[in-house]
Amino acid sequence: MNRMLETILVTFAGGLLFTIIRMPLSWMLGPLTAVILWTAITRRKLTWNGGLRNAGLALLGYSMGLAFTMESAKQISSQLPSMFVATLLTIVFSLIVAYITARQTGISLASSAIGSIPGGLSQMVVLSEEIQDADGGVVAFMQTIRLLSVIFIVPFLTVHGLANGASASTAALGRQGGSGDTLLGSLGAWLSQMGERPFFFCLVVALIVGSAWLAGKLHFPTPQFLGPIIVGALLTIGGLEPFHLPSLLVLLSQWSLGIYMGLGIKLSSLSNWRKLLPYSIAGGVAVVGFCLALSYSFTLIHPVSFMTSFLSTSPGGMTEMGVTATAVGADVSLVVAYQMFRILFILFIVPYALRWGFQRLNARRKETDVLIRERKRASK
Repeated sequence: MNRMLETILVTFAGGLLFTIIRMPLSWMLGPLTAVILWTAITRRKLTWNGGLRNAGLALLGYSMGLAFTMESAKQISSQLPSMFVATLLTIVFSLIVAYITARQTGISLASSAIGSIPGGLSQMVVLSEEIQDADGGVVAFMQTIRLLSVIFIVPFLTVHGLANGASASTAALGRQGGSGDTLLGSLGAWLSQMGERPFFFCLVVALIVGSAWLAGKLHFPTPQFLGPIIVGALLTIGGLEPFHLPSLLVLLSQWSLGIYMGLGIKLSSLSNWRKLLPYSIAGGVAVVGFCLALSYSFTLIHPVSFMTSFLSTSPGGMTEMGVTATAVGADVSLVVAYQMFRILFILFIVPYALRWGFQRLNARRKETDVLIRERKRASK
């Protein structure tokens, strides 16, 4: 209990500080930063309840699902080829960065490739255990640096560059806040709506919980987030006028997610990789820059804003980019669709492609080694 209280106080200070200095996604990035710095400096262990993290993900997912409409569904279906091209080009560029990193730092190409591809950290670490010459520690390090680079650079660039300096946190609260102008006002309006339709409210809650459970059983990526997205989208497309979350719940959900993400990043595991650090940071920045150029080219093909295109193609997580899209007024449904397509492609296609590629590479190396040994014997 004391650890939980310490976690709440430390992360509240981080969120408040980031709000004061007008950082984007202040109640997600602030707690995340506070957890990393506090544990690194004090060596104290903070803790957070996994159930609170799952609840936050479910609420954020449901809220984003409400942005889906029949019009957005048609737009998504028309952009499936672009999703494929964006994903493929991003992976190819990441592999080029991985090759350069491997050459400059001396790590294995397998470790560098798996560490550079913009997939989930846990999935990539598991994949590294299945591929010869891949080092799980190096992969975890590179994925951590890539994740940190993206979730700080992309929201900041989107808010203070593409969105003309609008405050993301303020914008998010304004849009998510229902009919009230303040946190408590929006909560009061939401409670009033809930009282008017109690049966429908209970039904929505049951659908959110059930969808998260079912998505987990079906092994969907981030099921607590993806299941409620589908529920919110179906309710909106069906014209059932679902409840919109009050600002306070959105803020608390971002706070919980930020804490959980911060606890998953261990700076202590990075201390032995000083030579790799600058290349990992440069690689993350390079991929973000590539996606910025790619997103601009997509705005010339599709009738979407630069913000929406950038957040759609950026190598961030579906949750982080979706939250940013909500904050700056981008097309949330399209952003989530692009991110989900990339995640599914990487989860189901890339592992098999990497295994096949590195097996072929290792086989060629063995053949080359055999030829070299035979030539040496012949020369003697």
